[in-house]
Amino acid sequence: MMHKHSSPPGNPLEVLVVFTRLGLTSFGGPVAHVGYFREELVRRRKWLDEASFADLVALCQFLPGPASSQMGIALGTARAGLLGGLLAWFGFTLPSALLMLGFAFGLMAWGGDGTVSWLHGFKVVAVAVVAQAVWGMAKSLTPDALRGSLAIAAAVLLLLWPTAWTQIVVLLLGAVAGWLWLKGETQPVPTAHLPIHVPLALSWTSGLLLLAGLVLLPLLVAMTNHHALALFTGFFRAGALVFGGGHVVLPLLEQYVVAPGWVSRAEFIAGYGAAQAMPGPMLSFAAYLGAMSGPTPNGILGAIIALTGMFLPSFLLIWASLPLWTRLRSAMGAQAVLRGINAAVVGILLAALYNPVITSAINRPSDVALALSAFAALHLWRIPTWAVVLLAAVGGFGLGL
Repeated sequence: MMHKHSSPPGNPLEVLVVFTRLGLTSFGGPVAHVGYFREELVRRRKWLDEASFADLVALCQFLPGPASSQMGIALGTARAGLLGGLLAWFGFTLPSALLMLGFAFGLMAWGGDGTVSWLHGFKVVAVAVVAQAVWGMAKSLTPDALRGSLAIAAAVLLLLWPTAWTQIVVLLLGAVAGWLWLKGETQPVPTAHLPIHVPLALSWTSGLLLLAGLVLLPLLVAMTNHHALALFTGFFRAGALVFGGGHVVLPLLEQYVVAPGWVSRAEFIAGYGAAQAMPGPMLSFAAYLGAMSGPTPNGILGAIIALTGMFLPSFLLIWASLPLWTRLRSAMGAQAVLRGINAAVVGILLAALYNPVITSAINRPSDVALALSAFAALHLWRIPTWAVVLLAAVGGFGLGL
């Protein structure tokens, strides 16, 4: 139940400062980002309690879109209202977006055909990063034969029919399978009040705007054939429809920017590899893709369009969902659906590991050697991801890959 007349206790500028610091230092992907958020905001600053934090984690796992960015928006909203949510996203996203924009300009200036040796190192390390994500997610999200089978089936479908719509169908089938067969388990449900201040009218408006965007934007693109609108629409749909965060959005983004020829496959994989070295949300990758887009607008304007399209659905989803989440989170059916969706996410990631990651990066035995070394550094030796990516770039240059 939301408190209508209470005001958020925090200062929006405080939210901006804290999340900018997190955006500069939070390496390691969405799961690691949740750990950074908890350490800084629950344990150190005590902005909210453990139960409320767990509520938000569960909500952002349930919703499509980039989970860590949605967590930041929800936490900023909890601290300082709607402006706090906006500033939390801005502070968390801006550092990595600027770094990815700089990488795009550097690639355009120095040549980015995918044959440069250090650039190929970025592409190869993406294999290790995605492989580690598959390994870690499979252990936690597919702990039994049924969920493991759902993941394998999802991967098989995507490998046989590699389209954006297949991914959506796979997620829906996972939800149905969870509803039918995964109701037997229980999990603890937090009971604490969520200190979120979202007017009910805004919640309904956000949901309607999200649905309108998903339906009307593709129609407008078909009618106008305007590149700026098509660019925004592709990223809007990716941000609204994908479950599982940055790694899983990879095949969906490829359909939107590589298939029409806006970005080459080599540029796509190179940028994805470089994004692993950045702090903050991995989907600041959108800034790189918007800047690299062949047709105008590209450059800085293209980056802004792509970033806005990618993350606008996160605001709409979070603000539409918060007032309803307290009721939904305790429903056994919703928990079962989430377990089925999570198993399907593992399958999507497994398929993405092969195509486009391995097929675009592994061409010779030295590629395999570098990928295995990067995987060992990440998984066995626990070297930070950003350091592994930089070492792989140096390794690619040294080996002349």
